[in-house]
Amino acid sequence: MRLMVKFKYFILMICFAGCLAACKKNVPVDDYDPTPQFKADTAAISAFVKTNNISATKDASGIFYQVLEPGTGSVVYAASTKITSDYEGRLLSGTIFDSTKGTPTSFLLGNVIVGWQIGIQKIQKGGKIRLIIPSYYAYGTQSPSSLVPANSILDFTITLTDVQ
Repeated sequence: MRLMVKFKYFILMICFAGCLAACKKNVPVDDYDPTPQFKADTAAISAFVKTNNISATKDASGIFYQVLEPGTGSVVYAASTKITSDYEGRLLSGTIFDSTKGTPTSFLLGNVIVGWQIGIQKIQKGGKIRLIIPSYYAYGTQSPSSLVPANSILDFTITLTDVQ
């Protein structure tokens, strides 16, 4: 009888340890395939652009963009290029999740999301661009804030006020 009680406790401890081990959070998944999400994002962006009559161009990367003002200059961009911009970021629903509200802010190009790194290079100082970015080139499966769910397509209007 005593052996049976010890055996039950032993099994219970193993089950408990297994449950705790299965509760790991934020562990990267090595075999994640972003292709289905990217295809869904591309379809959603295409529909959004068509529905809203936006004359956007699809870049080879999959980012959609609309150059509103090209700007002037001949900067060749690098990760260390300092950009100063006035921007507004929205979800496709129209919800604004970030904005400089008329007060431009500076970043190193290499420190912004990949969608910006690709899109900013399409304009020069004084230029303005609209970028509609698939989640893969934004925050992907991560949620950077409560305002931006994982796998969110981002819609930015960016004015490049300075480039150094």
